[in-house]
Amino acid sequence: MEEEKQDVMRKIQSKFKTLSKGQKLIAEYILKHYDKAAFMTAAKLGISVGVSESTVVRFADELGFDGYPRLQKALQELIRNKLTTVQRLELSNDFISEKNVLKGVLKGDMENIRSTLEKIDDKTFTDVVNSIFKSKKIYIIGLRSSTALAEFLGFYLNLILDNVKVVEYGISDIFEQMINLSLDDLVIGIGFPRYANRTIKALSFAKSRGAKIVAITDSNLSPLAENADYSLIAQSNMASFVDSLVAPLSVINALIIAVGLREKQKISNTFKNLENIWEEYQVYSSRGKEENT
Repeated sequence: MEEEKQDVMRKIQSKFKTLSKGQKLIAEYILKHYDKAAFMTAAKLGISVGVSESTVVRFADELGFDGYPRLQKALQELIRNKLTTVQRLELSNDFISEKNVLKGVLKGDMENIRSTLEKIDDKTFTDVVNSIFKSKKIYIIGLRSSTALAEFLGFYLNLILDNVKVVEYGISDIFEQMINLSLDDLVIGIGFPRYANRTIKALSFAKSRGAKIVAITDSNLSPLAENADYSLIAQSNMASFVDSLVAPLSVINALIIAVGLREKQKISNTFKNLENIWEEYQVYSSRGKEENT
């Protein structure tokens, strides 16, 4: 698959002279607009170029791909780190209009969860939960749009465990926050396209210290997965200027609940104490409670 990703454009160029007239139209379109073609179905690509869907499928076969989906995936991997926010905005205009934005986004998120359910590995998930309990300290890092996911995971794990630290931008650099990292520790890195370089470097640093690494990311080809001992794969559709974080958040929810189920009594005691504190310091509104009495 890695070879396909690197060679797809070269394959198109080298095969160009031997292609049929219709296939040449497809080749020219992909060479000029591969960022858009990567997210088109065979039918939509055919319409855009002016050829039949079957011609698009034969084109993929001619390049040596086992069907059009493999060609499409190779193009997606090619642009994974190169697609700018402006390009993503242009792509979203092709897929979502103002009239269908609500249903379009909800359907897209449903598809991301469905795809995640098919891809994620149960054993890996269990291994990650076991690693959380075996680790002396747990570091969580997710930057840019993944900051919200990292903070959410850190917030709830901190209620269950006593050894969790969320690494974030602040007065100190992320490496200073991880200075005491050791081989007894666990680092959970969260990142989706476009991947934050600082997160990738943090995981590389963690590997150099011998720590266990968990990546919550969108693909085993992700740069976060390269240094990870365990990868939890969650689909994040990038054909939009807004990152789809629904599926990653669902995986994180499952992770929190799985950890919590092993610490039921501790959680019960923690929340009893918290309820007293919340009530004493009026953390939450009591309006709904008063209306129900």
